[in-house]
Amino acid sequence: MAGERILIVEDDNHISKLVKYNLEKTGFNCVVAITGEKALEVLDRDAVDLIILDIMLPGIDGFQTCKIIKQNEKLSSVPVIMLTAKGEEIDRVVGFELGADDYIVKPFSPRELVLRVKAILRRGGLKEESRDILAQGNLKVDISRHKVFIDEKEIHLTQVEFKLLTTLMRRKGRVNSRDKLLDDVWDISADVTTRTIDTHIKRLRQKLGKIGKLVETVRGIGYRFSEED
Repeated sequence: MAGERILIVEDDNHISKLVKYNLEKTGFNCVVAITGEKALEVLDRDAVDLIILDIMLPGIDGFQTCKIIKQNEKLSSVPVIMLTAKGEEIDRVVGFELGADDYIVKPFSPRELVLRVKAILRRGGLKEESRDILAQGNLKVDISRHKVFIDEKEIHLTQVEFKLLTTLMRRKGRVNSRDKLLDDVWDISADVTTRTIDTHIKRLRQKLGKIGKLVETVRGIGYRFSEED
């Protein structure tokens, strides 16, 4: 895993140095941008494997920066961890709705940050053990290529959305509790609540369009993927 390139978007010099030091000590390569605009310039010229994004930035804030990143087809699959002092639940929900993969509140443990970075990169890099293709009706998921298609048109999902969809599809017809999905989709569950599942399910359904109805809510329990087309 060592050697992955990480973009740190943080205007506080002390925090950016702390994050950079701990990640590079683990073997990652890091680049720092102090504004959302500078981050977008870096992303326009260089490939990165993960973005750590502060919310309270000069110029365009982290929420807007995340939105721009996730609306760009070339960047939408790059995982984003939001690192911020804004710890209210509504801020977390907004971050997840914009496509963030994780959300860490300041002050934070550098060790926990490194563990979360590793968990997200591991989740994206692991090859699925069974079939390379999952399909139902006009929905097709290419596991090895990490791509989702509806009527042969590619649908761009974040790593978390992709893992959530494949987990549900592999258990077609079976009910998955929110707690079970948290355990299976998120490797580290600190600061992640069942509300997080609901937010990601909502985004996943929106991206799947009419196919989203196959992701069924089981009231009071969780979710399942329908066995019917």
